[in-house]
Amino acid sequence: MSKNFPQLADDLSKAIGTLRKGIKPTMQGFSSMAQAAMTEDALDPKTKELIATAIAIAVRCDGCIAFHVKAARKCGATREEMLETIATAVYMGGGPSMIYGAQTLEAWDQFEEAEKA
Repeated sequence: MSKNFPQLADDLSKAIGTLRKGIKPTMQGFSSMAQAAMTEDALDPKTKELIATAIAIAVRCDGCIAFHVKAARKCGATREEMLETIATAVYMGGGPSMIYGAQTLEAWDQFEEAEKA
């Protein structure tokens, strides 16, 4: 069963926008935390997005995979870097991470195709 990860990212962005209106203080706090976590310091944003992708694979979150693959691409990650990220997640998470790793590579390829269109 194939997922449309670019569409998933778009749909979730809209849903999160609605959530943001309903729980404004919570979402403002989450946004502040995300901005602080992704600020360039000892690690650059690309590395942080690759780490977030590995965690998304390990916790089996389709939406997280969509968001962080998209963000990693925007930060300049390469397909080879994503493959190494997936390999590390599979090493740490076993069979379930292998399944989500395969879906992560599918997401990468879908975002790449969407950028070409």
